[in-house]
Amino acid sequence: QVQLLESGGGSVQPGGSLKLSCTSSGGTFSNYAMGWFRQAPGKERIFVAVISGRGQSLDYADAVRGRFTISRDNAKNTVYLQMNSLKPEDTAVYYCARKYGFSTTYRTKDVYDYWGQGTRVTVSP
Repeated sequence: QVQLLESGGGSVQPGGSLKLSCTSSGGTFSNYAMGWFRQAPGKERIFVAVISGRGQSLDYADAVRGRFTISRDNAKNTVYLQMNSLKPEDTAVYYCARKYGFSTTYRTKDVYDYWGQGTRVTVSP
């Protein structure tokens, strides 16, 4: 049984930083690209970042490029999202998800087969 468990969310002031973690159990972790998505209140879940199975390919949404960094430690079955220079518009529930292999469809949430329960990030003065 596959489980993804996120942690690291919380409340922070604008300009602050948080680091999210997502630990996977079940399956061979390095076979899967891992994505981060976020969902703000009343809005759709959208792509934030993705990293390929061995970490050699990365991509980011334009809104977070240069501020967020995705990484993974396959020995720990964990993917991370370092979030710096946080803005109020980054406020959302953040989800990690896994996708077998790596392809150009990784921005589409429907191609991911397992999701975590989400961790809330609030950015406010």
